[in-house]
Amino acid sequence: MNEIFLDLLRLKSKGYCCAQIIIILALEAQGKNNPDLVRSAGGLCFGINWSGEVCGALLGGVSLLALYGGKGTDDETPDPDYQRMTAELVDWFGVFTDEACGGRRCSDILDKFPDHSMCGRIVVDTYGKCHEILQRNGLDPAVGRNG
Repeated sequence: MNEIFLDLLRLKSKGYCCAQIIIILALEAQGKNNPDLVRSAGGLCFGINWSGEVCGALLGGVSLLALYGGKGTDDETPDPDYQRMTAELVDWFGVFTDEACGGRRCSDILDKFPDHSMCGRIVVDTYGKCHEILQRNGLDPAVGRNG
């Protein structure tokens, strides 16, 4: 079984949602812990706080990319590839979920898979795609923005 899937099960059993799991995994890869960031990611869960809108895994993935490429302090500038990396993730996610689930909205996914059986795969694949995008752009997922 995939190590990331086992991590997902560990975190899901502790009550974390899709967006939070992706953020926790990114922080753990860096050897970090940030309860405030994890708590704020909870607002992205189940399509933005249970609204059924855009899947929380996509929102968590975009947040993960921002953790590496976004602006976080007054003296930082976004990574020049940040917008392109985000667009790549969004495009990939749309193709993946449109084909497998009939849409990228949480409600689309849960209409087709009301037992949440697809959610784990979506989270694992989205996290993996984020790592692929970061690595292809010279960013090490184990090293944070400021090394």
